[in-house]
Amino acid sequence: MRIAIVAGEVSGDALGAGLIRALRERYPAAQFAGIGGPAMSDARFDVWWPSERLSVMGIFEVLRHLPELLKLRSELVERVAAWKPDVYVGIDAPDFNLGVERRLKQRGIRTVHYVSPSIWAWRESRAAKMGLSADRVLCLFPIEPPIYARHGVEARFVGHPLADAFAPRPDRAAARRALDLAEGVRVLALLPGSRVGEIERIGEAFVVAAQHVSHALPGTLVVAPMASHACREAFTAILDRHQLRGRIEMLEGRAHEAMIASDVVLVASGTATLEALLAKRPMVVGYRLNPLTAFVVRAFGLLKTERFSLPNALAGEDLVPELMQEKCTPEALADAVLKWFREPHLADKLLPKYVQIHAALKKDANREAAAAIVELLEQPAPAPKAAP
Repeated sequence: MRIAIVAGEVSGDALGAGLIRALRERYPAAQFAGIGGPAMSDARFDVWWPSERLSVMGIFEVLRHLPELLKLRSELVERVAAWKPDVYVGIDAPDFNLGVERRLKQRGIRTVHYVSPSIWAWRESRAAKMGLSADRVLCLFPIEPPIYARHGVEARFVGHPLADAFAPRPDRAAARRALDLAEGVRVLALLPGSRVGEIERIGEAFVVAAQHVSHALPGTLVVAPMASHACREAFTAILDRHQLRGRIEMLEGRAHEAMIASDVVLVASGTATLEALLAKRPMVVGYRLNPLTAFVVRAFGLLKTERFSLPNALAGEDLVPELMQEKCTPEALADAVLKWFREPHLADKLLPKYVQIHAALKKDANREAAAAIVELLEQPAPAPKAAP
């Protein structure tokens, strides 16, 4: 059994590693190869190219790297086709993976796309096109398969691996001991993004907001988990500009522990908002797109939802404050954070909703995803199709 996988970024690498281990339970001698990171490598995955090659986000950021990405995609398609895998699994990175999947599907190779693009938020039309690329879409959220059904695309909700990683009631005292934080101290967790570009766009607003909070509530400890060395360097440059090095405690990874240990989380929109929900913490969500990307999204009406953070989208209501683009200012962020600190009874009202969402997402996702792929593999192989 040969299984090709392509995963971009840290989150995709973690998903890929869990999927590989679950698939090995069914196919112990299977070979796995493609694009991945250190977690997949540790799961005995043959890394042809590192996942960092795909860590590009935003319309204009992608355009800047387009020649390199197109060359990599062409080389990957030929190498995968020559390897003749039983299935190709594209994990997230839709701008890259869907083109690869479509070409491989035309050559008769089974294709799976794991992690649906955010069709619930913008460009639902992408759902119909997914069927041209993927034989099966594996969704992390229950709100997604009904959208695909409207477009005749086979999609399956497999649960979210992060829901399996968090306890139903996380132990804050234990997390504080692990991070050597005093039990009685007031803690704000700062998560300005897992990409350097995100930190460059919103890191300064987050840092200044944290400074405002510290002035309003003296003694507040601010901790900032960093996703990578490059992110740490970008964040340190911001701290130095504001002479705050040493005033905000940076951590090497350990984002889950930092969230659980905190009282409030200030977080960039994305998967980290789901992690804050699973940590059962009140949060403020901020984000800024590249200005040109934001202009295109607005000009062409690509955004189809009023809620862009996962907690609010999954709840179908406004659970936590969202501050997007020009609203993402240090003052607005600080005011929203201070409200959580000053009115803790509001945070208590979040807990039942958080617990309900957590339970809905907890399905042993690695095994569910593996089972969906095994089921596809046991079906007759498709015949190659002529390119349109």
